Amino acid sequence: MRIIIQTMGAFVAVLGFSTVMEVPKKLLIHTSIIGAVGWLVYLITCRWGLSTVMASFCSASVISLMSHISARKLKSPVTVFLIGGILPLVPGAGMYRTAYSLIMETSQQVYKNLQETLLIAGAIAVAIFITDSVFRLFTAHRH
Repeated sequence: MRIIIQTMGAFVAVLGFSTVMEVPKKLLIHTSIIGAVGWLVYLITCRWGLSTVMASFCSASVISLMSHISARKLKSPVTVFLIGGILPLVPGAGMYRTAYSLIMETSQQVYKNLQETLLIAGAIAVAIFITDSVFRLFTAHRH
């Protein structure tokens, strides 16, 4: 039940963010679904025992793939779906914990939080890059 509530929360969060970012109305639901599915993948992979870094990588890969497919089907830029969809994965809490640890002068915790935050951000970036590259390879051979 907790996973369902969190997934619905991710849907609402992406819907709100996409509305503020003025995503076209016909694409709001699609962007929100992508974000919700991405968060669901993250939660499931964490439950399977993957680290937060690997779970973020898997989730970002799914989000990136869904964004590319949606962009082709709905004839819209990939970034419209990708930016909103990736929102639930952004390690904002990690950034906050890093800054908090820095202010409280707990150097061990600063390095731990900073390392995890950078690894998660890197995993998301690498997943998007790999998915984008693979998608371009397959679409380039079709033309």
